[in-house]
Amino acid sequence: MKIIGGPASQLLASRTARALGAGPVLCEYSSFPDGEIYLRIAEEIENEAVTLIQSTPTDSDLVALLQLIDACEGAKSVNVVIPYMGYARQDKKFKSGEPISARAIARCINADRVFTVNIHEESVLDYFPCPARDLDAAGLLGKHIGELGLENPIVVAPDAGAQAIARNVSGDLGFACDYLQKTRLSGDTVEIKTKNVDVEGRHLVLVDDMIATGGTMAESIRMLKGQGAADVYLSCVHPVLTRNAVVRLFNAGVKDIIATDTLEKVESQVSVAPLLAEALKGL
Repeated sequence: MKIIGGPASQLLASRTARALGAGPVLCEYSSFPDGEIYLRIAEEIENEAVTLIQSTPTDSDLVALLQLIDACEGAKSVNVVIPYMGYARQDKKFKSGEPISARAIARCINADRVFTVNIHEESVLDYFPCPARDLDAAGLLGKHIGELGLENPIVVAPDAGAQAIARNVSGDLGFACDYLQKTRLSGDTVEIKTKNVDVEGRHLVLVDDMIATGGTMAESIRMLKGQGAADVYLSCVHPVLTRNAVVRLFNAGVKDIIATDTLEKVESQVSVAPLLAEALKGL
């Protein structure tokens, strides 16, 4: 199998290829003076099974993925791995006249099969014109957290709806799990605290599928520290971390941010390459 990494997922593609005992296929990427993207697959892939690995955090990254798919027209089969899929949160119409953007994007992916990683809404998988499967990286985060040597930590979801990822991060490690509950005390006063477990003196790991602006998490960290929590860590699959999110979180008192390389950031301490390799081995 040939592994080809798009411009947004060069390191992850290389790690996945190595996990499969292969080398990543070399591609050329550049831009024309008017900003249009140019790419070329620099190795022969005719009649080969090909896997493309490309996250799509920006519109140009999506265009690069579509170009890669088209460039593989002579391949025996084409698998597409989208570790982080942009527009996945736009999975329904909120107002008349709106598109379902996740559907519009998914319908563009002309491949034999698609893999995503902790996609925000699994219902989006139904929009792809080919078999699509979501992979769960929570266990990899849990393994890394288990190696931090935290004493009696609590894995905390940001709300009741995200309890599943907290449980999956905890896995077989036996960590306590809880979720945050927001209570409005007055018109301008809100209290955020864990639902069931007293945090005083405890190490906390706040987990979610992604962290974008970090505003809610920063507020939560500040309040939990005020309630006597010891170190508070943040862990997520997708470190979107837009604008000044990282500074905002550290100002709030976060001990560290632990994320995967579905988006290749400084905070990407955990690689999902073993997860991708395991899924691809079965093909």
